[in-house]
Amino acid sequence: MKSKSKYQIVSIGDCAIDAFIRLHEASVHCDINKKNCQICFSFADKIPYETLEVIPAVGNSSNVAVGLARLGLKAAAFNAIGGDLFAKQVLEVYRKEKVGTDLVKINPKAQTNYHFVLNFQAERTILVKHNLYEYHDVSKIGETEWVYFSSMAENTLPFHQKLAAYLEKRPTIKMGFNPGTFQLKLGTQKLRNIYRNTHVLFVNREEAQKILSEKSRDPKTLFAGLHKLGPKIILITDGPDGSFVSDGANQYSMPIYPDPAPPFERTGAGDASSTGFMAALIYGLPVTEAARWAPIESMSVVQYTGAQKGLLTKKQLLDLLKKAPKNYQPKRI
Repeated sequence: MKSKSKYQIVSIGDCAIDAFIRLHEASVHCDINKKNCQICFSFADKIPYETLEVIPAVGNSSNVAVGLARLGLKAAAFNAIGGDLFAKQVLEVYRKEKVGTDLVKINPKAQTNYHFVLNFQAERTILVKHNLYEYHDVSKIGETEWVYFSSMAENTLPFHQKLAAYLEKRPTIKMGFNPGTFQLKLGTQKLRNIYRNTHVLFVNREEAQKILSEKSRDPKTLFAGLHKLGPKIILITDGPDGSFVSDGANQYSMPIYPDPAPPFERTGAGDASSTGFMAALIYGLPVTEAARWAPIESMSVVQYTGAQKGLLTKKQLLDLLKKAPKNYQPKRI
């Protein structure tokens, strides 16, 4: 059925300005298993840094909107911004990237979200603050084919409930959901209606364990628990170890795309993975092909500072897919 919306996908979630600060002097301390790492630098001192780069219109859903637009899809951002100079920079990025802005709510008296990303080696630590905003009513989504949903501020539980109710009445709208920090803190029970109306769930392995309160890291165990919540398709990413995909009937492991160079900076790798996977599904490709699109986007993004510079056009992605080695295939598990 032809969509009644001018957009193929509406990407819902807060956006921000990211200031990337590459540190020169720091140290990292981890547990013996390289978990629970902490970045340390001198207290009450002047800390030199190497570079500063400011990137507007970032955030989980914002990155996906930009990525899908570059891949040739009609995407809109559904979020809120302040009435300041930073808000103008956000809107300018959307216009340049051909992302729809009519669902962006301007809050004249508020500040636009501004985050600081501390880069050291290939990893990052992010100082975040989600300002509280008013958003457009959920009904403005219309009858779009797809929705992508991710991080929002702590005052938005009522919005989550309205979105779930909206989707409940419109089963033709498919939603991709990537729970952000606050959404994970809310817990599975409070978001049970969101999970029930999720078509594709995007999580990493640790997030899957947290959602289910599950100690096992076994993908099949995690898939079984997550499918019971409602999602039809699940992508579990596991960093350098690749990803796992389930469509409810079949489950696969997928390797990463061979990097031409070591990662420069890993911000946005998860969003890029969601972008590639979602795009393939929107273009009508099977889950096994979506699993091949996702790591290519991630590989490209981590070669640059920020979550958007490395996002690919459809031609670029397909060219890289043609160059993939023969073993770059999902394997049934």
